[in-house]
Amino acid sequence: MRQGKRKLTGVEKLERQIAYLGTDTKFTATKFLSVRLLTTLILIFGLYYLTDMSYFVIPFVAILYYYLLYYLLITYPIQKRSEKLEKDALGFFEVLTLSLESGRNLERALEITVSNVDSELSREFAKTLKETKYGKSLVEALRDMKARIPSEAINNILLSITEASQFGGSILENMYSQIEFLREKRTLTIREKMNQIPNKISIVSVLLMVPLMLLLVLGPLLVQYIG
Repeated sequence: MRQGKRKLTGVEKLERQIAYLGTDTKFTATKFLSVRLLTTLILIFGLYYLTDMSYFVIPFVAILYYYLLYYLLITYPIQKRSEKLEKDALGFFEVLTLSLESGRNLERALEITVSNVDSELSREFAKTLKETKYGKSLVEALRDMKARIPSEAINNILLSITEASQFGGSILENMYSQIEFLREKRTLTIREKMNQIPNKISIVSVLLMVPLMLLLVLGPLLVQYIG
């Protein structure tokens, strides 16, 4: 009877999330958990001894800080990194496709692309190529790279590249379709941002105009009252 997949522990799940921050991140799951616990305890004792805050409110403030720290140090940076990687992706994979069209194999095409494109995604591929120098196959290194990439769109491209490389499919055909997908995705993202502009302008207008209107309406009354 085949056993199911082992359930990941909380620390292992956190390690996977931290891996999405990239190789430049300065902390591990253990370090993050230790710092979060220590700073939360310091916050609790600080609020208890240095403020007049209610004993019932302090635990809620501590819980809010506990989860806010996770958002600020992990969730939000992952979201921003995913956006940045996807922004880099179109240019990187277009250069890669041009290298493949010239007849070079995948590894050589990646080397040329990495040397000519300066971006965070390019640095991730540079790390992947470096791993192949230490005994990993390119397919294995690309699979490991997926664990460091928080973008589903880029991971789908990596999956199609590894499958085409492993099973003998046409990498170029896959790249053409993936580049077209990235272009459409970027167009939709730009349209979405443009559609949000009127709402943002409306909110700013309301915030600026309401106080001005109140001042115009109530100003004469205030002048008369003061006078």
